[in-house]
Amino acid sequence: MKPSICLYFQVHQPDRLRQYRFFDIGKDSHYFDDFSNRTIVRRVAEKCYLPMNAIMLENINKLGKSFKIAYSISGSAIEQFEQYAPEVLDSFKALAATGCVEFLAETYTHSLASLVSKDEFKKQVELHSKAIEKHFGKKPKCFRNTELIYSDEIGEMVYKLGFKGMLTEGAKHILGWKSPNYVYSNANNPKLKVLLRNFTLSDDIAFRFSDKGWNEWPLDTNKFTSWVADQASKDEIINLFMDYETFGEHQSAASGIFDFMRALPEALLNNANVEFVTPSEAIKKHDAVSPINVPFSISWADEERDTSAWLGNELQNEAFSKLYDLSDRVLALQDDKITKDYMKLQESDHFYYMCTKFFSDGAVHTYFNPYDTPYEAFINYMNVLSDLIIRIERKLRLG
Repeated sequence: MKPSICLYFQVHQPDRLRQYRFFDIGKDSHYFDDFSNRTIVRRVAEKCYLPMNAIMLENINKLGKSFKIAYSISGSAIEQFEQYAPEVLDSFKALAATGCVEFLAETYTHSLASLVSKDEFKKQVELHSKAIEKHFGKKPKCFRNTELIYSDEIGEMVYKLGFKGMLTEGAKHILGWKSPNYVYSNANNPKLKVLLRNFTLSDDIAFRFSDKGWNEWPLDTNKFTSWVADQASKDEIINLFMDYETFGEHQSAASGIFDFMRALPEALLNNANVEFVTPSEAIKKHDAVSPINVPFSISWADEERDTSAWLGNELQNEAFSKLYDLSDRVLALQDDKITKDYMKLQESDHFYYMCTKFFSDGAVHTYFNPYDTPYEAFINYMNVLSDLIIRIERKLRLG
């Protein structure tokens, strides 16, 4: 049995907030920066989504069923594609039609609900699964949580929602001496299989590809294929999980990233003695070698590989707790507009912008952040939240 390669991409675009001042509270309930959202989605569509989808389709047409990939596309991204870049959604549908692409389930708005609310988590996952089935024709069988967040408890929840496999980070502090290049199982329910990201090989592409200070720069397909072949000769599966915006956005076209990805699948098939599998195929093909014990939540973010990128300081925790304190009242109201705004305010990006970690990971946080400071992000978000609370209380009073 050949070792496997599982290639997966995360696709997400947040609903960015407009500058919402204190004096807007109670007077203006339009929270989102439509111009900025449209501009960014159009830019990333042209620089990343459309050229990369064309390359992936080209590889599938060339290699047939030998080449397979997986995506998770947040509901937030799908809605923005529908509104601002419908050709992107069409290009993903073209990929789906090949039968070589698996679309995974996640939380609808790329939220952190799994950390705090089982009911909200379940609602968002079910809503997202319906959206994926509507657009791409198949109900998702495998799950990836927001930013690969995972714990024993979250994995157990995911299994109870009907999924047989889940993706997460191959974090060193969880694995110890173990390799990420095997299939594992959930510690609470061994029927859920867990695929672990090989962060070294994944980040060689996602973060180091254009880094001229890296001792392995420049990275070409021959070099990368030899690294994969070396690990595949000893292990069972290599999971390459990346942000899709890596291609053309974080790593520019001028870096050669598109040429690299155009050539990589065939190079791996010809020279690394591996076969491509989707996550669903991976969990069918490979037995779990052991449970993976994750008592505290992990993610693929920053050096710590935990949830501190979103909930690591008092600003983030205050905003987070106030947001989820509203969940019962929002549910009771059954108001579509309030529910939609509430879900968009759950996007993990809003909390990421409030991060105060400016050491080893500072550059990463600065790159993605539309605010000058975390405090500005916090104040803007809390102003919006204050207006939402007023709307909820007003509606409840009116009955």
